[in-house]
Amino acid sequence: MIESDRKRLMKGVRRVVVKVGSGIITSRSHGLIKERFAAIAAQVARAVGDGREVILVSSGAVAAGVAAMSLRELHGIPMRQAAAAVGQSRLIWKYEKHFQEHRLGVAQVLLTQDDVANRRRFLNARNTFATLLALGIIPIVNENDSVVVEEIKFGDNDTLSGLVATLVDADLLLILSDVDGLYTADPKRDPDARLIGTVQSIDDTVRAMATGPTTREGTGGMITKLRTAQRLADLGIPTLLVNGTLDDGLTRALAGDKLGTLFEAAGVPKAAKKHWLAHVARVDGVLHLDAGAVAALRDGKKSLLPSGITAVEGHFEMGEGVSCVGPDGREVARGLTNYGAADVARIKGKKSSEIEAILGQKAYDEVIHRDNLTVL
Repeated sequence: MIESDRKRLMKGVRRVVVKVGSGIITSRSHGLIKERFAAIAAQVARAVGDGREVILVSSGAVAAGVAAMSLRELHGIPMRQAAAAVGQSRLIWKYEKHFQEHRLGVAQVLLTQDDVANRRRFLNARNTFATLLALGIIPIVNENDSVVVEEIKFGDNDTLSGLVATLVDADLLLILSDVDGLYTADPKRDPDARLIGTVQSIDDTVRAMATGPTTREGTGGMITKLRTAQRLADLGIPTLLVNGTLDDGLTRALAGDKLGTLFEAAGVPKAAKKHWLAHVARVDGVLHLDAGAVAALRDGKKSLLPSGITAVEGHFEMGEGVSCVGPDGREVARGLTNYGAADVARIKGKKSSEIEAILGQKAYDEVIHRDNLTVL
């Protein structure tokens, strides 16, 4: 992508999710770095003044808690959660203090995977973001580390920022990290390593370039950033990775200056419900399909009928998320089922006209309606 194309792309960005890495705003010895908070607040205020809507996804709670508690190391999940609880209040206070200087209010939004895996809570979160943005308030998002358990963790804030981008229908995910972007090799080890300005598609060659450990108290790394960028690209949302320690890096990035690495969008943006079904909804079971059913789903306009189901895995109830796999075991779609696992097991391979005779009643002709299904 030439520079004029990037400027044109950034000019069209009205809603942006900005992910702030812990390495940008914290240090092991001093905790939260006030100068970085001041810089971020000033640049976000500038973006808002230009007519953009900004959502921050900020790491740093654990690192801030570690510094506040004078800890050298974290041992076990309870200590990490305690550090997050102590650090989160300090983190949001810093943001509030510096955004107030620009007459902008902030709102703390703490999420867990459960908050977006459930359709109703997903919509509630979506509406909350919409209301905050309409009021001119900057949402500051973090995972609720103080209460979350492993089963419902996002895993890292790179993943969380990608999910927030889909949740709010963002035009761009801007990741502020402590690296300049994606290099052809590790620049600390290879003097010939080159910064890649634009990635059109993330393939095995690009993935092989992902090197480097996670940050100190953070959990993300280049591999997770690529995974997030890939997911968003498939949904029609570009990702820009830049060095957040650069002077006015956020402002220059949104202006279209050639900074960092831009991962281009690969497709047309999907509707919010399709976003949720494909990448957020929790999967509670698996439906195995025959080749005919797979072909029908890939046509894009068909519901899943019981006749195309060959086997059922898992324990799920009506309205819960299920994965649909073909004869080769590959996942082809996800959706919300109209029947529980026990009922699907009884009607699999049967015609819709036979459902009432088998179950005693027929609520739906299809196991998954096309409006509640997305093909992957």
